[in-house]
Amino acid sequence: MGEGGRSGTPQRRAADPPRPQHQRRAPLHPGAWWLWSLSLGTAATRTTNPLLLSLLIAVSAYVVATCRPPTPWSRSYGAFVKLALAVLLIRLLFAIVLGSPIPGTHTLVTLPEVPLPDWAQGIRLGGEVTAEALTFALYDGLRLATLLVCVGAANALANPSRLLKSLPGALYEMGVAVVVALTFAPNLIADVQRLRAARRLRGRPDKGVRGLLQVGLPVLEGALERSVSLAAAMDARGYGRTAQVPAAVRRTTAALTLGGLLGVCAGTYGLLTAEGATYGFPVLLVGLAAALAGLRLGGRRSPRTRYRPDRWDVRALLVVASGVAVAALLVLAAVRDPAALHPGVVPLVAPTLPVWPAAAILLGLLPAFVAPDPKEPS
Repeated sequence: MGEGGRSGTPQRRAADPPRPQHQRRAPLHPGAWWLWSLSLGTAATRTTNPLLLSLLIAVSAYVVATCRPPTPWSRSYGAFVKLALAVLLIRLLFAIVLGSPIPGTHTLVTLPEVPLPDWAQGIRLGGEVTAEALTFALYDGLRLATLLVCVGAANALANPSRLLKSLPGALYEMGVAVVVALTFAPNLIADVQRLRAARRLRGRPDKGVRGLLQVGLPVLEGALERSVSLAAAMDARGYGRTAQVPAAVRRTTAALTLGGLLGVCAGTYGLLTAEGATYGFPVLLVGLAAALAGLRLGGRRSPRTRYRPDRWDVRALLVVASGVAVAALLVLAAVRDPAALHPGVVPLVAPTLPVWPAAAILLGLLPAFVAPDPKEPS
């Protein structure tokens, strides 16, 4: 008789692996990561204070380091950080070479000025470089760099294929194009790193013009193979099939979608201007409702099923709520205390860290405590 034959129940061997003590948590909804990141980006657009912008970058970097999964697209965060640094340096270079409309009295250096024709009035090459102009360029470039870093956090945290699966049927075709575009850069970076490591193991050069030329061809070949594989998979799954929808439904869908998008644009413009503050928010809500109704009707033309769809659970709602809270509190702070969020450059004043806007930004750290472990498979 086998082990445990008397009781009729086989006993567990000592060599068997232990069973998991808890059930793995489901991965977070990819839309939650995008809404969280875009909310942080919205907060970055409301301030030029370098201390608050640096705090936003630190919050997004900590969440990415804590929550990103070991996947190819998670490596794109470093590329976005380098892009943000390049944007900041280019903005400073333009302020030095082309000048700035900001007047200043603290001259740092005087460059040789190139005379320009009359039709180029308002533009100069060289001349005085003031501390006020450089400070203004630094604040402006850091704001754009922070926005790029927040978008990079969304690319590193959200699974693009699962995000495509969560899109409405009316946006499926456009979503495929966006997903292919978003995944091309991370896969390209992963291919370059893999090929450079292989060349180093073989004792071949991986830097310089020669290494770039010899790495470029396999990278392009891999990109072409992925494109062909994607096209074959889409064709095998019947991509592009549409259902028969009455003409009245099609016209209603087009009217609702177009009118809703126009309403969203008009409402957003009203919120950004002082004159349209009274009508901006209602027009934005009506436009969003019309656009969502149009997308709902348009989804009937693209019938498809979802295998194991992602759910908006409590953790996803908490992640979104933390980002929206950061954006809302920064918008409120920009209205109530604009001097703290926009430190002056003429005359030059040292930026200070406002307490409650900084505390509001720290709410963006909530995903680091409620998001899944990055070691768990997505």
